[in-house]
Order: sequence, then C-alpha cells, then structure tokens
Amino acid sequence: MGADRADRRRFRRRGRRPGGRGLSAPVLLACGALLVSGCASMPDSGDVRRVDSSPRSDVDSQVRVYGVSPGKGEQPAELVSGFLEATTSDEENFGTAKEYLTKSAVKRWQPFAATTVLDQVPDVRVETDPGDRDGNGKTVVLSGKRIAVVDETHAYKPDEQPYEERIHLTLSGSEWRIDGPPRGLILGESDFQRIYRSVNKYYFADLGPDAEDSKAGDNVLVADPVYVRRRIDPVTATVKALLDGPTGWLEPVVSSSFPRGAALGRRDERLSLDDSNALKIRLNGRAAQISAARCARMAAQTLFTVQDLGEGSSEVSGVRLERQNGSELCALSSDAARAYAPDGVEGHPRHQYFVDSEHRMVRLSDDEDRPQPVPGPFGADDAGLGSVAVSRDERDAAGVTSDGSALYVTELAAGADRGKVRVRSRGGSVEHGLTAPSWDGLGGLWVADRDPRQPRLLRLRGGTGPADEVRLPELDGGRITALRVSADGSRIAMLVKRSGHTTLRLGRIERRGTADAPKLSVGALRAVAPKLEDVDTFSWAGDSRLVVAGRESDGVQQLQYVETDGSPSNVPEVPGPNGVQSIGASEDQTRPLIAETRENGIVRLLPNTDWKTVDQDGSAPVYPG
Repeated sequence: MGADRADRRRFRRRGRRPGGRGLSAPVLLACGALLVSGCASMPDSGDVRRVDSSPRSDVDSQVRVYGVSPGKGEQPAELVSGFLEATTSDEENFGTAKEYLTKSAVKRWQPFAATTVLDQVPDVRVETDPGDRDGNGKTVVLSGKRIAVVDETHAYKPDEQPYEERIHLTLSGSEWRIDGPPRGLILGESDFQRIYRSVNKYYFADLGPDAEDSKAGDNVLVADPVYVRRRIDPVTATVKALLDGPTGWLEPVVSSSFPRGAALGRRDERLSLDDSNALKIRLNGRAAQISAARCARMAAQTLFTVQDLGEGSSEVSGVRLERQNGSELCALSSDAARAYAPDGVEGHPRHQYFVDSEHRMVRLSDDEDRPQPVPGPFGADDAGLGSVAVSRDERDAAGVTSDGSALYVTELAAGADRGKVRVRSRGGSVEHGLTAPSWDGLGGLWVADRDPRQPRLLRLRGGTGPADEVRLPELDGGRITALRVSADGSRIAMLVKRSGHTTLRLGRIERRGTADAPKLSVGALRAVAPKLEDVDTFSWAGDSRLVVAGRESDGVQQLQYVETDGSPSNVPEVPGPNGVQSIGASEDQTRPLIAETRENGIVRLLPNTDWKTVDQDGSAPVYPG
C-alpha cells in the first residue's frame, strides 16, 4: 500500500487494514443502505475523513460503530488497541471486545463497573516485564489525561488527573490475548459523548421540617442526572437506573416512592414506548401491595424520567405500572402527572427583572422593548436597590440595598409596605455586604452575608419569617460571593472565591431538626464547571443545568451550559455578548437569556434573534427564583 508504519497504523484505525482484512475497529458506517434509509450509497473512493462523533453532530443518528475481531499474529500493543476500539462499538454485550480476552478474563471482566473518560484515546506502549522469563507474558501500559469517571450507578464525576493503567497479556496457543483486562471501560471524550447520553432520573425531595410549610407540598421532584448508552436499549437502562435509586451524591436529600428491592419483573425485560408513546412496566413482587397514592408517585417519577426518550419531540403520553402477573397497579397519564411536574415549583415566569440606573426594580415581558417599574415600593424613585430576587409566583420581591447592607422583602403590589429590614450586614462595603438573594420554589428566601468577621448563609422561612443560619462545609479559606438555589430547594449553586480565583460549586441542602427549630446544612460541595479557572456569573437554566460565563486558562470569557454533575451539556453553545457580568435564565428553556454587560448594559437574547440592548445603564438581571 506504499505507506510507512505510522501511516499504516493510522489507516488501520480509520479504514482498511493492511492485508485486506476489511474495515477496522471501530467501523463507522455513515448512510449505509443496511442501516439507514434515504441515504446515498457509500462511496468506494476518495479520502478517508474523520467522523465527528460528538453528540451535537448531524451525522450522529446515521452512524453505527462495529468492532472487528483480532487478526492473526497481532502483537501486544496492536491487540490492546484493537480491544479498546472494539469497546467503542454499538454491541450490547461487547461480544467482539471479549474475543481479545482469555476465557477466564471474559468471566472476570465487568465493562460497566466504571467508565474512565480521557481527553483522547490513551497512548499504548509495551513495558518490559522482568518476571516474564519464558516470553509468554507481556504488560501493556495505557496512559493519558483523565477528565472524569462514570461509576456503576451511572453517575458522572469530573476527576482531572494523569491516568496510567497496566494490562497484562498472555500467549493463548500462538496468539496474544488479554488475561488482565482493565476495570470497566476506557474511552476518549469524543467516543464517550457519541456512545452515552445524559438523562435525568427524578426522586422526591426530602423536605424534613420544611414539608409542612412548603408552598409545593411534598410532591417536589428533583433531577438526578446519569449517563446511559444512547443506542443500546436506553428506555430499559434508564428505568433500571431509576429503580436502583438515587446516585450517592443526591441520596441524602431525596427519596424514591419505589419500595426497596423493586425491579423489573423479568431480568431480560426490554422496555419501549408503544405507538401512542405510552410506557408499560411490569414490576417484581416487591411492589405488589403498594397503595394507589404511592403507585401514582412511582408512576410520576417514571414518566418524568423517560420524558425525553420519546420519538422525536413527542412527549410520553402515560405510564402503566403492573404486578408481576400482569394486573394493573396504577396508570398515570401525562395530564394527571402535571400535579407532580418540576415546573410546579419552578413557576412559569412572565417577566425578566433588573435594577435600573435610578436603583429601582423594573421588569420586562418578552413582547416589550422598554422596562417598566414594578408596582410597590421597589419601583419607587427612592428604592435604593443594588440587587433583587422575585418569588416563583411573582407576587413578592426581595431587594438588597445598593450599599449591600440591608435586605428588604415586599409585595409586588401598589400600596404595599416596604416593611422592616429582614437581614442586616455589618461588612461595611458592597463587596463585604449581602449577596443578591434567591428564592426556592418552597417559599424560602436565601442570602449570604459576606462580612469577613462573621460570614453567614441564611434562609428566611416564607421569605419574611425567621432567618435560619445554614451550616456550611469548610471552604478552605474561600468565601461565597454569589448564590442561587434550585427551585426544588435541594441544591444550592455558589460562587466561591479562593486564592484569587472564583469557582462554581454545587452543594446539597440537608434538612434536619423540627418545624420550630430546623437545622439546615449544605453538604458535599463539588465543582460544576471544572474546566473554567474563573467563573464570573451563572444561573439555573434547567432541572439539572446551569448557564455559566467564565474563563479557561486563556483568559477569554465564554458562555456555556453545564450539567449539575459537572459534565458538558448537550445544549448548543450560545454566542455570548462581550464582558458578561451577570446573567439570568429560566428553567424553561424556551425563555430568553438576559445579561448585564460592561459595554451595553442589559441585553437580551430572544429566540431566532441576536443579543439586543434593552437598558444601557441597568444591572443585576434575574428571572423569578
């Protein structure tokens, strides 16, 4: 073929192996007649080109990847490379990849014990092993840069550090085979994004002492993102993940209505939506005697978990849960499930809000070009506000004075009373005063006092009730500079400044104690945007998604969406305006973004338009929440 060794190796990975063995592992078949209808025939000439395997690729739905069996006489490094490539195939049980293993290794290998995600495919080198004196064993070293790990519960965890792992091979007859396989799968980031997709499981918030006073009752669903294989029976995999219970990070603050041990009625059961986009699930005996009310909650968890797995943009029309003998436990239609919908606590925002140049609170609807002062004292000329927050039902507002010293809460109604100071900071400056406040969907109002002598995180019950101090984890000398609480009240995102850098952290909100004396704490802080060295601003933008403006090491600000587990979102990137200082978004992704910029003041991004200035001198834009 007239190619040197490096060229032949590269050709093996993407095209035809030397010697006519056919297509290599992995084999990318785009628009193949056997796989996809309505495509042109596959060309038999032309250049070999790299296929973009990211989840945003237009060719994604037209590509299938298949592994190829090991060839005769393959040497250890080549064999291990073939094994790694075969694990990226769309085979359900990795049948081809197992051909690279010894019979005993096949029994031991657990591909789903963990998935290690590297920034690219690992480097492969053969290591001299002084213990292999008879020449029947070889050790191959894999190395690279690890960026994340997905554990056996399908939970994604960013974990950036050098990666190295050893794989042992032995001669099986005259052929090398792997007898010491790696733990789980090892994938480059592009392969991981092609093979896996993020889905939200849903569990009910454990509201503890706040349950009685919650505006949303106890039917508050919390998103728990996990990763499942996008082409290999995703509905069954997602439902099984739901039945397995919440991921370890979220488990302390949520509960499942499914009884412990509940599982599919048959181990080999395959679930799919029927022609009416409904889902029927037969459960084992653990669920046989549950009450109708509890079953409805189980069905609600299931319906919202599988909601995005319908064909095209169709919503799941309903869920029917059955006993093992096929009799009905309960059925829940999508209409009846509205009582449990996450947007019940998120609300349906009608306006965007910000502070104008006169330090008044103003609001703007989608069809308005000019903001108007809100009704009530916050819209008056002497409001003196620096930042604001609006309750999810848009009836109440909280405002921090322009000097950061005081928090007021009032109704958004003509004739309303500004009332007394609800929280006062003695930090002495805007930087060391109160953060912008944030409402959860339960009725609680949250604010942090940045006074260096007495930093505090507070939650005001009902917005105007007692201010409960929230226990924080050790911040290693860092301090909170901004916060926003999720609508479900179970998670809080915070900007933490430490050693000259500001990072975005997510914590779970744990509720203990009694209704009269609640004990709140934030636990298990984790990085949400690990690739950004500095985060300037952020906002919730979905059940498990945030929009973030920040900088990587190159210092250039970028606007991006991230998931609450720290993984990159599959939402298309948004071109950000220059110099974003504050941003507001809604959990309803059909609503426009609104931002404060250094050069153009308040700008807004309506659907199918560019960013447009709505107030040259405004600041601190927010949606309700």
